Amino acid sequence: MNDVMSLSAKADALERQMSEELDYIVIKSRLYSLADGDLSPPPNAARLMAENPRARVLMGDDPRLPAMPEKPTLIDFFQYRFGPSMHLLQSARHAVRAGLGEKMVLACLLHDIATVGFIRGDHGYWGAQLVEPYVDEEVTWAIRAHQVLRFYPDESVGYEYPQSYIKTFGADYRPDPYIEEDYKRMRNHKWYMSGRMITVHDIYSFDPNVHVELAEFTDVIGRNFRQPKEGLGFDNSPVAHMWRAMIRPAKYL
Repeated sequence: MNDVMSLSAKADALERQMSEELDYIVIKSRLYSLADGDLSPPPNAARLMAENPRARVLMGDDPRLPAMPEKPTLIDFFQYRFGPSMHLLQSARHAVRAGLGEKMVLACLLHDIATVGFIRGDHGYWGAQLVEPYVDEEVTWAIRAHQVLRFYPDESVGYEYPQSYIKTFGADYRPDPYIEEDYKRMRNHKWYMSGRMITVHDIYSFDPNVHVELAEFTDVIGRNFRQPKEGLGFDNSPVAHMWRAMIRPAKYL
């Protein structure tokens, strides 16, 4: 309990300092706090505003982040919101050099966008959902499937269980039951090999000495990603709110 109270006190102090210095109050989402192991209540916005009458909760753009264009594109998200994306760029280039079609190049380029821009856990499922309205159905399926297939070797394409997983997860790690059930379904799917190709071009794409520019894939994106004219986040699609959450990740409500 002392640890929880300590985290809460630190959070309150930080929020108070920010509100005094910046005239706005950032209340982090519950998911963020849980990831820190913090079960304490969020900072009290009303109390912070009482202490600094000028301060308001953040309901618009976050001045700490780069401004997004009025009608943001996928490339804008790569430039202004996604974290380091060299792994994705390397994966897409690897797919190009292997002779894969543009749909699969795009799938390799986008397979980890949830990790670099949204959330890590179950990132393949989240990433597939993010792009579903804007790409071919096969691309969506492949991105979702790579989340599962990466845990299972396939000798037919030379894919082995990554040694890095043994180091990262432990030699005794076993995928959750829902992953196992999805694998059984995906193994016999007509697009199995599309998902498998992401895993193949995934494992070779962690070279710190290789630099790839997003500009290499501008045409691939243009031909295969259905950019909404209103901008990602503002097109009234079923996932528009997810893109808006990346535009304004600290929005109060």
